[in-house]
Amino acid sequence: MKKLLITVVAAAMCMCALPLTAGAKSINLTYSNFFPPTHIQSKLAQQWSEEVTKLTDGRVTIAYFPGGTLTKAKQCYDGVVEGLSDIGMSALAYSRGRFPTMAAVDLPLGYKSGVAATEVANAVYDKFQPKELRDVKVLFFHAHGPGLLFTAKKPVKKLEDIKGMKLRGTGNSAQLLKALGAAPVAMSMPDSYQAIRKGVVDGGVYPMETNKGWKMGEVVDYCTLDYPVGYTTTFFAVMNKDKWDSISEQDQKIIMDLSKEYAAKHAQAWDESDKEGREFLSKKGGQFIELSEAEGQRWKDKAAPMMDDYVKKVGKKKIDGKAVLDFTVETLNKVQ
Repeated sequence: MKKLLITVVAAAMCMCALPLTAGAKSINLTYSNFFPPTHIQSKLAQQWSEEVTKLTDGRVTIAYFPGGTLTKAKQCYDGVVEGLSDIGMSALAYSRGRFPTMAAVDLPLGYKSGVAATEVANAVYDKFQPKELRDVKVLFFHAHGPGLLFTAKKPVKKLEDIKGMKLRGTGNSAQLLKALGAAPVAMSMPDSYQAIRKGVVDGGVYPMETNKGWKMGEVVDYCTLDYPVGYTTTFFAVMNKDKWDSISEQDQKIIMDLSKEYAAKHAQAWDESDKEGREFLSKKGGQFIELSEAEGQRWKDKAAPMMDDYVKKVGKKKIDGKAVLDFTVETLNKVQ
């Protein structure tokens, strides 16, 4: 009898020691991303997915869909809310006006790197926990280095040159173009290549990396280094709330710890890609135009009213825009 009791206890201890995956049903998720599979931001998203599966010992698995094959760039966020995909990555700017608090990050504040922009984006979210994102579980944000002006055929050396030009821009970058005197045309990055090539638009504003990542260096001829009004674009990685709630607390922690790590990796990749993008455009014969200090100040002065407009617009939505903007600027000054 004593031997039987010892055997039963030993068996029970062994059962308790079995991994959590034994007999447990794994949670299978889908991840939609508009970046093409060859883009570094897409590769990192896939690596994140594989790491989640590895670190959770298969309790959470992720099927990754790049290139907008599951949901397009503009539909990605709603796709997550509605369950068309469980996870999604896209740009907040593709839904203009929908994310008023986070829009402060994309203002032309003179960003110098993706690392700084990414730190600012995550800090603003952590600080204000905006209601606009409460219908999803936010995993992390990342943001590219300074958005600059690229044009085909016609160089832009001063403000007068940009007047009336049709240029691709979304969200705050579209407002910047308007403030500078151009005619902004909203379109996603996947549509921009053909639009510039066919002359539908004269160029656009985007980060340097795009010349290689999206092959834009093949269709533009000039880059105006307008750093004084360098803006960023904030990208989100979010999960469907019901799916998030179905994951154990243990695995939720694993996912969030990994997400913090990958926010930094995405940021570093943006800066590395900017260097490659500049080299790509140079090899294609692209020319770079530097603004004098006086000319740069003219551009900055033209963009300044955007800050006041931001505060007024979000104020109508009962958001303290000044507090958000002040915090954004203060954070940027600390990290770069």
